[in-house]
Amino acid sequence: MKSPSPFSPFNADNAHNSENLKLRTAIPIRFVIPNIITIIAIVSGLSSVRMAIEHYFELAIILLLFAAFLDGIDGRIARSINGSSRFGEQLDSLADAINFGVVPAFLVYIYILEQIGKLGWLSVLVYSVACCLRLARFNMRLDDNETAYWKKNYFAGLPSPGGAYVLLLPVYLGFLGMPVDNTTAIVFCVYTIIVAVLMVSNLPVWNGKSVHTGVRRDVVIPAQLFIMAYFVLLVSYMWLTLAISTFLYLAFLPLSAFMYQRHVQSEAHKKNK
Repeated sequence: MKSPSPFSPFNADNAHNSENLKLRTAIPIRFVIPNIITIIAIVSGLSSVRMAIEHYFELAIILLLFAAFLDGIDGRIARSINGSSRFGEQLDSLADAINFGVVPAFLVYIYILEQIGKLGWLSVLVYSVACCLRLARFNMRLDDNETAYWKKNYFAGLPSPGGAYVLLLPVYLGFLGMPVDNTTAIVFCVYTIIVAVLMVSNLPVWNGKSVHTGVRRDVVIPAQLFIMAYFVLLVSYMWLTLAISTFLYLAFLPLSAFMYQRHVQSEAHKKNK
């Protein structure tokens, strides 16, 4: 029996069921909710580009922050309500390519790199392609079950959300008084390419997954106070807070690599015993 609907039945996990079974079986709402969150994140990210075109950069950054927040919670919500699916994983990866690969590249180009024309456009193209390559590599490694458990606490290369907000540093500095001219545009053109290289490199970046195993009871209240204080600072001094956060994150990268190497040496020492 053919479906009266012009749309194909939603198949969350690409199961090879018969057409009639697909039509008769309802999809639990828990499989749909995470996808809706991801779609809202895409809409928020693309709306950020429109705000940048209209030179409402503060609103553009807020929309991108909101998209990043939704990107951070959609997978967690899916796992908490047992609504994970192959379809959702693919949609989330495509959303990351848009929100962290395309959108920030447009924002930084419109704000500063447009002043140096083709060279600025080339640098954002390099960044966007690097982000897509980084996401493709990440997706391939999800199926690698031979990787040591502790290595799963590290990304290989700068993660795409981190890369996006590191890339937007000239926007933060511009609103803090940095001149936006050809000289700074050339500097940040080189900076954009460096960020792109970091994304496709093998730089180990701690991802904090080990925190999911639990938080010490004596750390809960200070952590909540820190998050509250950071949110207040972000609302009150958005550009300064984002700029300082970016510099701290960049300073953390070599520390993360050092932590990784220490762990490698520790594991090698254990094997040699």
